[in-house]
Formats: sequence, C-alpha cells, structure tokens
Amino acid sequence: MATESGKKLFVGPRFRRIRQQLGLSQTQIAEGLGISPSYINLIERNQRPVTAQILLRLAETYDLDLRDLATADEDRFFAELNEIFSDPLFRQIDVPKQELRDLAELCPGVTHSLQRLYAAYTEARRGETLVAAQMADRAEGARFEANPIERVRDLIEANRNYFPELEQAAENLRDELHVSAEELFAALAARLREKHSIVTRIMPVDVMRETLRRFDRHRRQLLISELVDGSGRAFQLALQIGLAECGAAIDGIVNRAGPLDDTSRRLHRITLANYFAAAVMMPYQPFHSAAENLNYDVHVLAQRFNAGFEQVCHRLTTLQRPNARGVPFFMLRVDNAGNVSKRFSSGTFPFSKFGGTCPLWNVHSTFDTPDRLLKQVIELPDGTRYFSIAQMVRRPVAPHPQPQPRFAIGLGCEIRHASKLVYAAGMDLEKAEGTPIGVNCRLCERENCSQRAEPPITRTLILDENTRRVSSFAFSNAREL
Repeated sequence: MATESGKKLFVGPRFRRIRQQLGLSQTQIAEGLGISPSYINLIERNQRPVTAQILLRLAETYDLDLRDLATADEDRFFAELNEIFSDPLFRQIDVPKQELRDLAELCPGVTHSLQRLYAAYTEARRGETLVAAQMADRAEGARFEANPIERVRDLIEANRNYFPELEQAAENLRDELHVSAEELFAALAARLREKHSIVTRIMPVDVMRETLRRFDRHRRQLLISELVDGSGRAFQLALQIGLAECGAAIDGIVNRAGPLDDTSRRLHRITLANYFAAAVMMPYQPFHSAAENLNYDVHVLAQRFNAGFEQVCHRLTTLQRPNARGVPFFMLRVDNAGNVSKRFSSGTFPFSKFGGTCPLWNVHSTFDTPDRLLKQVIELPDGTRYFSIAQMVRRPVAPHPQPQPRFAIGLGCEIRHASKLVYAAGMDLEKAEGTPIGVNCRLCERENCSQRAEPPITRTLILDENTRRVSSFAFSNAREL
C-alpha cells in the first residue's frame, strides 16, 4: 500500500477494513490521524484519495504493517475468485487472472457476494431440498444464507480472527481473578457461583450421556461431563462467563456483521463466546510474550497455560493486536477421512471452501504416528512456500465401546516467518525442498500425482484404454474455455 510521496490512492475498502480491525470508529481514527471524520467517510467511500502521508501516519500511530494487512485479505479474496471462476459453469468465459486480482483489491464486497452466491449455487446443484426451501422463502422477503457455517467463517476471517473488545474483557477478568493457570478452574467456578448464582457440577457420563456441557437455566447449574479434561473444563466455565458478562460486546460484534438469519446469528454468538473463553485461558499479553520467548513451542505453551494442543494452536491464529503481533499462522483440524471441521487463518493460506485438503500434506500422516509432531515445508502450484507442523489429538475420550474421536491439527505460516519457530531450528529454509501440494484435487493442476482423487475442473479429462499412468486421471495441458 505504500507509495511514492504525493501519490494519491483510492483504497476505501482497504482503509475501512484496517479501521474495523483496529476496533475504531471513524471519529476515533480521524482524531488519531489529525483529520476530520467527514474526510475519513469520504476516503472509505472512495470519494477522496488517501495520500502516502496519511498512510504513513496511520502506520506510525497504530503500529501497522500496511502491506501485510492489505495483502492477506487481497490474496484470500483472489483465491476465492480463482476457485469460483475455475468451475465449468464459466467454461466459455476466459477471465484473466489480473482482472480477478483487480476485483479482489478494489471490490472486496463484490468478491464476498460472488462467493456467497456461488456457495448457494453449489448447494442447490447438489439438490439439497433445504436450500431450495430457503430460496423459496427468500422470494417472500426472507434473507437467504446458503451455509451458516461458511458465513460465520467469512465473518471471522474478515476480522482477521481478532476481536479487541473481547480480548480486553478477558484480560480484565484475569486481572480481577489474579490466579495462576492451575487455579483458574476453581476461580471461574467461584465467579459463576458468587456473581451469577450458577453452581458448577462435574457429572458422570451415564447422566450426561452424549452431552459434554449443559447449562440448566432454571436450576442455575452448569453441568460438565466427567469425560471433559481439565483444560476443557476451564474453557467451558470461561465460555459461560462470557455469555453472562460479555453479552453486550458479543451482540455488538454480531450486529456489525449486518443482517443475518437466526442460525448464523446464533452460531456467530457461540463462536465469539468460544473466542472469549480462549482469551481468558491464554490472556493476550502474557500469551504473546511467552510465545515469542519460547519460539512458539506449542507443547510448552500448553503446559504453561494449562491448555490443550488444539487450544494453543487456535489461539496462535488470533495474535493480531497492534504493537504486539505474533506470527501470522493458519490452522486447520481434519479427521482421518479428510473432512475439515475447523480452519482459521491470520495469514494468506488459500483454504478451499468447496473441498478437502491435499493428501500430500503430512497433516494426514499424523494418524499413523499419533505420538509424533510432524513438520514439513510445502509448496503450492504458484510457488508460494509454507512451513507447517501437525499432530494428532484425541478429544474428548469416549466410553467403551464407542470409537475414540481423533483429529489432526495442522499449524503453519509463510516460509519467511518460519525462522521464528523452534521447529525450524537448524533447517536451511531457503534450500529446504518443499513438498508440492495443491489446495485440493479439483483445483490442483499438477500432473502425475499418484494421490489425485479427481481431475482438475479446469482441464479436459483424457481417457485412453491402452495406457495406465501413475495418476488415475490424465488431462490436457490447455485450460478449458
């Protein structure tokens, strides 16, 4: 975003995203920059340019890396557009990559709208009757949400998985409690009992059955299954306090998201309450300082904050506070069938919204080595390289003879940040060979991949009964138009 002195830029959407990520109103940021609120309003509506001097003042006042802030969103938006326009639906439309990148940079709102429209189209194409019913409701004036889970994920990504008001509330609570990580559960239980008249009870599995946590509103009891481990119990208490004490802040964030259907609104509230709970267990400043001092050793961080491996990995993706940023990590959780049940990114990794992950990524190999942490340098088809670690986790235990739930957690960052990680110590990151992976099979155009599950939708499938290749699918080199 930086430019030569005197050059004017119309970057309203990007400027607005930066302000929202800082949690500031137009009046507040205008005061910080020494300009009028009306001028800020005109900048965000692209009716006035923003000069290089204003951008530099913005960076200095709020300790921002404007290049990183802009690039992460634009790369994500571009990846979404590229995925959409790779669909055979657009076979007759040759949209140059530069046009997609221009659209992602200048019109992020249009990009988001296209993504939601395509998601609705994809589900409708699969013949889901629920979607058809929702579309019929829309004709009567109701708002159509194709997929509440994806909608909320988009909202989290739009905020870079960072919510300053919840961070502050969590830090205030920990300051009031003034206890160690080991004493947190008892302190939270006392808070619920004394301030909200809610009694915490650890219940046997035969009483809770398939439920791990339940709040009995009438009896004012928070019931937690004995199957939940120590870190999970503290998390559930912190979540309940978040719902009880931070309802206004959570509702404010939800309302800023714009019109949502009831399902999306409820899911967004639950997601934000979970965010608050993690921030209570791992308060921002001490957690960030520990992460930096320990070179992001996840296991030691888990011990220090009495948290689980997955909880720490998730928390690492939220370190986006001005003046105290962490490594911009991405994180995902998959099962042994490759289904992605959680994904977060404070960086630029292009997660696919319409498929699984690449089987060559060693996050899937953790199921074969359950007691080992795996590390890997991966490289996408465009040449972008990332460093990742992965480990299998069990959460929570299940009574016999039910299968024990297992998930793989992957955590990674761009290769330029990997030197800050203890896991990359001793590695020559510049010379390290990267494993060539794709976003997923339907979008990956790498040839001769023995793990390919389906041909790329951008290529023509070639069938030859006289030839058997390494890959199950052969396809032309030319893109379909």
